[in-house]
Amino acid sequence: MLMPKRVKYRKAQRGRMSGVATRGATVAFGDYGLKAMEPAWISARQIEAARVALTRLMKREGKVWIRIFPDKPVSKKPAETRMGSGKGAPEFWVAVIKPGRILFEVGGIKKELAQEALTLAAHKLPIKTKFVKRIDLAA
Repeated sequence: MLMPKRVKYRKAQRGRMSGVATRGATVAFGDYGLKAMEPAWISARQIEAARVALTRLMKREGKVWIRIFPDKPVSKKPAETRMGSGKGAPEFWVAVIKPGRILFEVGGIKKELAQEALTLAAHKLPIKTKFVKRIDLAA
């Protein structure tokens, strides 16, 4: 399961997800990518489920890059607890996703297989996504 080895602060504030992704918005490593079309928190379990679906279909062909990392702790209070008495304990980890962010990249495989694999991975995620291909700057 993906999670940071160590963090500076154990609990984080919720924050905002306004605007579009300026960083990590282009296909940089592989030939094809999966682009987020809406803002969301994607949990470590969802990232892992998508990765497993992707690699299973690709059958050890090509290479996969995971461009997101769950570095934000989400805390929850226990069920049936009265209000007050501080913030709950960290429960799981999420990656904060803005529209335009590339989530996964694949390379070294045919376009049809890449599209099928990334579509399968997209079904494991809670947001709308889009299949994108690399735009070569040299061309």
